Amino acid sequence: MNLTNTLKVSLAAACVVAFAGCQDLKPIQAQIDDLKSQVSKLQGDTSKAASEAAAAHAAANSAQSAASGAQSTANQALSTAQANSTAIEAINEKIDRMFKKSVSK
Repeated sequence: MNLTNTLKVSLAAACVVAFAGCQDLKPIQAQIDDLKSQVSKLQGDTSKAASEAAAAHAAANSAQSAASGAQSTANQALSTAQANSTAIEAINEKIDRMFKKSVSK
């Protein structure tokens, strides 16, 4: 009889400990739920940052393309200016020769 009483008391104590353990899971579950919400928010933030980075990359590529076009236009303008300068020098030489001929006559 003594053994059955001891067994009953042990079983009752085990049940009390088990129920006490179950009650401790509620705060842990709340923390887990909080962490899940934080992870969801961070995933959204990460997706947003990735899309913003992709947009910035596209804008940078567009700017680089525009800069290349501007450089090409500047090079063409420089080439035209040099050609015009050479032509102006040739015209000035012709004018000088014409004046020298008219003065020498």
